[in-house]
Amino acid sequence: MSSRTERYPTLSHWGAYTAVVRDGRLVACESFLRDRAPSPMIHAMPAMVHSPLRIARPAVREGWLRRRGQGEGRGIDRYVEVSWETALKLVHEELARVRAGHGAEAVFGGSYGWASAGRLHNAMSQTRRFLYAGGGCTDQVGNYSWGAAQFLLPHVIGTWQPLTGKVTDWNSVASHTDLILAFGGMPLRNAQVIAGGAGEHTTAHWLRRTAARGARIVIVSPTRGDMPADIPAEWIPIRPNTDAALMIGMAYVLLASGRHDADFLARCCHGFERYAAYLRGDTDGQAKTADWAAAICGVPADTVRRLALAAAECRSLVNCTWSLQRAHHGEQPYWACIALAAMLGQIGLPGGGFSFGLGSINSAGNPRVDAAVPELPEGVNPAARSIPVARIADMLLQPGAAYQFNGSEYRYPDVRMVYWAGGNPFHHHQDLNRLQTAWRRPETIVVHETWWTPTARRADIVLPTTTTLEREDIGASSRDGYVFAMHRALPPQGHSRDDVEIYRELAAMGGYEAAYTEGRDARQWLAHMYEIMRARWARVGDLPDAPPFEDFWERGFLALPAPRRHFVLFEDFRRDPRAHRLQTPSGRIELYSERVAGFGYDDCPGHPAWLAPAEWLGADAARHRPLHLVSSQPAHRLHSQLDPTPLSNASKIQGREPVRIHPADAAARGIRDGALVRIHNGRGACLAGAIVDDGVMQGVLVMSTGAWFDAEDASLERHGNPNVLTPDIGTSQLAQGSSALSALVDIEPWHGDAPAVRAYEIPVTGVA
Repeated sequence: MSSRTERYPTLSHWGAYTAVVRDGRLVACESFLRDRAPSPMIHAMPAMVHSPLRIARPAVREGWLRRRGQGEGRGIDRYVEVSWETALKLVHEELARVRAGHGAEAVFGGSYGWASAGRLHNAMSQTRRFLYAGGGCTDQVGNYSWGAAQFLLPHVIGTWQPLTGKVTDWNSVASHTDLILAFGGMPLRNAQVIAGGAGEHTTAHWLRRTAARGARIVIVSPTRGDMPADIPAEWIPIRPNTDAALMIGMAYVLLASGRHDADFLARCCHGFERYAAYLRGDTDGQAKTADWAAAICGVPADTVRRLALAAAECRSLVNCTWSLQRAHHGEQPYWACIALAAMLGQIGLPGGGFSFGLGSINSAGNPRVDAAVPELPEGVNPAARSIPVARIADMLLQPGAAYQFNGSEYRYPDVRMVYWAGGNPFHHHQDLNRLQTAWRRPETIVVHETWWTPTARRADIVLPTTTTLEREDIGASSRDGYVFAMHRALPPQGHSRDDVEIYRELAAMGGYEAAYTEGRDARQWLAHMYEIMRARWARVGDLPDAPPFEDFWERGFLALPAPRRHFVLFEDFRRDPRAHRLQTPSGRIELYSERVAGFGYDDCPGHPAWLAPAEWLGADAARHRPLHLVSSQPAHRLHSQLDPTPLSNASKIQGREPVRIHPADAAARGIRDGALVRIHNGRGACLAGAIVDDGVMQGVLVMSTGAWFDAEDASLERHGNPNVLTPDIGTSQLAQGSSALSALVDIEPWHGDAPAVRAYEIPVTGVA
C-alpha cells in the first residue's frame, strides 16, 4: 500500500515553512521559498511534535488530590490521568471557589512567554480574554526581554515603540552609516526568531551589506561571539554591566573637546545642562573622564577617547542590544545611549542616532510599510490589577507587601490560584530556587501545556494542548513583510485540545460563554480578524488590496510591498521639533527628567548615571565570587522551546548545557575543555560542560539559558540552567525589570560520577 504525502503551509517564531506529512506523521519541514536564511530550528519540529514528552491526557497531581491547597509536592509528586470532564470540573470549581472566597485578584493570569506563533491561538491573549470575561484576575505588565527600557523610554523619548523593532531601518543604515557602535554585539543566533514568526530572515543580509559598503563595525561586549565570524568587526572587551560608564565617559570626551552638537541639544533636547554638570563632576565631585570610565569598564582610556572622537567625525549609529537592560540598573545604558547619540547630534539623520535591538531579534530595523496585522481583542480586566512581570516570586512570597513601580506605590495581591497557559517560568525567571519556594504558596496551579515541561511538572492540574500544526491560525509579526495562513497539518495528538476549545467549555460552565466567544468558533474568528485587517489596509494608500479571507487561505500568504522610502527614527522631529513634539513633558528628548527625578528613587535618578550593580566584577562580592556569568540566548532553540530535540541536545556536553570560559580562568581552576563543571554562588549551583574559549573575556563565563530546569531542591540543578544562579531583584524601583545579567559566580571541576539528567522523564503514574 503506497503512502500518502501532503504539504501544509504554517509558521513558527523561527520562520515560515511547509509541513510535510506522510501517513499522519510530520516527516519533514521545508523552508519558505522566499526566506534567504532559514533557521535550522524548523527541522526540529518532527521530533518535538511526536515527542514521547507530549502530555497525552489531562492529569492531576497525586498530592493535590489527597490534600487540596497543599503545594509542597510540586516538582516531586507523580500525576494520575483523568478524563476531560473531570479535569474541567476541577478547574471550574477552583476558579469559582477562589473568586467567591478571595476575589478576582486572587487568581493570577500567568501566561507570559512566547508560547506558539499564531494571532488567534495566542496563549496570553486567550488566557486574558477568558479570565477577563469570567470576572478578572491579577495580570502582568512588561516583559523579560526589554522590561526596564519599556518603562524608562516614555519618560525620555515619549514612547517605547523603538523596542519593537521600529528603528532607523537597515536600508538607511546600509546606505549611510559609517560607524556602528554595537553595545552588546549583533549575534545572529538571536536573529533566528521573532515573536509571531517571520517569512524572511533579514539580519545577516543587511549586516553583510552594511559591512561590504565599508562601514566600520565595533562590537562592545564581554564575548567575541556576539558578532558573526564572517563580519569584519573590531572587538572591544568590556566588563559586563558597565556599558553605561563607557558611554558616559565618551560623552565627557565630546563635552570636554567641544565636539558635542550644541545646536541639536538646544533645539531637540531638554535638560542637557543638568547632564553636563554631572559629566563635569559639578554634582558629585567626580569628572566622568575617559580615565574614570576605563577604571570601571576595563576599556583603555585611549580607546574611550578614540571611540568618542571617531563617532563625532562620521555618520554614526549607537545600538544597544536588549540584553544590556536586563541587568541591575539596566535603565542606565539605554538612557546613556540616547544622551550620547544626542550629543553627537545625529538623531533623525539617515543612518545616524541611536537604535535598540539590532541583532537581538530578526526583523529589528527591517524595512516595512506600516500595516496592521490580525489581532484578537482581549477585553478589559474587571479586577484592574497587575504586577510587573518579573516580580512574580515577590508577589507569591510577600502578599500585601508594598512596592514601588514607575512613580507609584502598589501592594502585592494575595494570590491563591495561578492559571498559566503558554510559557515556562522555570526557564525565564531568575533565582529558580527562590521561585520554586514561592511556587509552593498558591493553593491551586493550573497549567495548559503540550509537553511535560518543568512548569507542567509543577502544576496541580495539567491540561494537554495542541501545537500549531494541529489547529488553524493566522500568523504575522508587526516587523515582517508577510501574513501567513497556518493550515492544520495533523489531528490533535493524544487527547489534546486547543486553548480556545478549553476556554469555551470552561466559560460555558461558568455562564459566560457568549462573552468569551461572541458567538464565533475558531474558524469564524480567523475570518473576522482577517477582514478587520483587510479593512484597515484598504484605508492606507500604500498597501495592496488584500483578497477575501477564503482566497487568502487558499493561497497561503500575503506579501507586503517594499516601503517607498527609508525610515529614519525621529526624522520629522529633528526637522521641526515644535510641529512634531514628542510625548514627553517638554516635547523634546529628556536628558534630564524632572518627572523621574521627582519619583525620588536613589536607584534611578533624573539623568543617565553610572550606578554600580549589586553584582559586578568591581563589587566587594567579586573577591569571593570572582566570575561574572553572562546568560545568553541559545543558538539551537528558542528559550526553552525545542530543548528535548536532537538539535538542541547535540550542542550539549555530557548531556549538560555548555559554559564558555577563558583559558586563564580554566587553567587556574584545573578545568579542561569538555569536562563537567559545577557553577555556584549563594543562590544555587548547576552542572555544565566546559568550553575553553579565548573569545570570552577573562573573568567572564558565558552560558545559554533554556536547558529544562532539573532539580527537586536547591542543592544542585543537574541539566545546566543558569537561572538558578541569577538574582531575582528589580532593575530599579522605576521599571522593576529582570536583572538576570548581574550575577557573580565561581566554577570548579566536577569530580566523580554525575547525577543523571531527569528533565525528560514522564511523571505519570496511571489513570485515576
